[in-house]
Amino acid sequence: MIDKLKAILGPANVLQGDDAAKWSHDWTGQYQFTPLAVLRPATTAEVSAVMKLAHATQTPVVPVSGNTGLAGGTIAEGALMISLDRMNALRDIRPDARIAIVEAGMILQTLQDAVEQQGMIFPLTFGAKGSAMAGGFLSTNAGGSNVLRYGNTRDLCLGLEVVLPNGDVLDIMSELHKDNSGYNLRHLMIGAEGTLGIITAAVLKLHPKPLAYGTAMVAAPSLSGALELLNRLQEATGGKVEAFEYMPRNYIAHHQRIKGGKAPFDADYDVNILVEIASASAADCTPDDSGQTPLARDLETVLEGLFNDGLVLDAVVAQSVAQRAEMWARREAAAEVILSRRPLVNNDIAVPLDRVADFLAIMEGKLQTVDPGAEDVSVAHLGDGNVHYAVWAASDDPVVHDRIMEEVEDVVLSLGGSFSAEHGIGTSKLPSMARRKNPVAIATMKAIKAALDPHNIMNPGKVLPE
Repeated sequence: MIDKLKAILGPANVLQGDDAAKWSHDWTGQYQFTPLAVLRPATTAEVSAVMKLAHATQTPVVPVSGNTGLAGGTIAEGALMISLDRMNALRDIRPDARIAIVEAGMILQTLQDAVEQQGMIFPLTFGAKGSAMAGGFLSTNAGGSNVLRYGNTRDLCLGLEVVLPNGDVLDIMSELHKDNSGYNLRHLMIGAEGTLGIITAAVLKLHPKPLAYGTAMVAAPSLSGALELLNRLQEATGGKVEAFEYMPRNYIAHHQRIKGGKAPFDADYDVNILVEIASASAADCTPDDSGQTPLARDLETVLEGLFNDGLVLDAVVAQSVAQRAEMWARREAAAEVILSRRPLVNNDIAVPLDRVADFLAIMEGKLQTVDPGAEDVSVAHLGDGNVHYAVWAASDDPVVHDRIMEEVEDVVLSLGGSFSAEHGIGTSKLPSMARRKNPVAIATMKAIKAALDPHNIMNPGKVLPE
């Protein structure tokens, strides 16, 4: 098989042993594995040829992009690992149609830099944007900080090219905003974590580049009151809020311990929120004689009114690009802060917007009952109800860790939420899927999987519990 793979890809693109070392663990270092070989195709035709061989020999295949996932979705022990890093072309940018056509290995930051030169943005953003690739963020239906205004990855994709488990190429590279011709196979593949096929290219939606941003750190008197703060901001700005990111007091303290830098305020507050509004309208973004834009002035005016109403305790509005970058760096270091201590029980949950405070309050009591001395260090995309609820466990006992996960699941489901918001299932959340996912939903997913991948070679052991 290795000889056949070398004939398809060239010997330099079939890696084993030490050459495959950098693909033999996940980004967190939690999962270690030894692939049979790491394959680096350069074209969709090469991916198709590899999959036809794997299908014929019933050899498991694990696709990998930037390998920045947090759920163990790229474990490839004894499997062929297909890296899409060489398939990194930006095939086309069409600003008038507001689309970009990219290959799966395109790095998110590289894409954003390229479309910015055309006066556009691809608004998906998160801390790993410098290494995450299109195939990965599509396969996990990534979210990030701008979901509030622009939606998840599914909302930012019009078409896909996918190599199926038998090597057939599914060409649904539509550029259409409306297409009601049958099942939505694009949405089926997005978020499937490589279990149904390998995404090789995509048509992505672009948006006009904002001409100005208004960014601020805001201290609120309570988390429950923050939703009113968000709604008031949306009303006052005509829906221009792009990000509404929550950082509690202990996260701020640990960020300073690990990364240094200034605290967001002179005083310490329990509820710290990064707010950003943006506009592509010249009327909002043309500076006055003082150099201030109407957008920034409106943000200050709204915050002042909210302060007078008791909804804001303190606020700092960014006065420069550097100050804005400093505010964002504090939030985007969340993964580094959370991974700085072990043992770690990491959760990525979603609840209705008005239940975030309830979730955190309930879990505060339950956590100490299950694991006295444990500490949660959470951040949240507060505008869409997504909480990254991470626990630094006091106990090393895996049984205790699993009990923490079960308590989180209980609370989340009691509030009408989901135990997985944007990181995917991978392997780490298979127990949660088995315990909590609707059995009929799992059976339906398994039927789809069996129809497309009867030999179960595509990223086996992920997403669907045994």
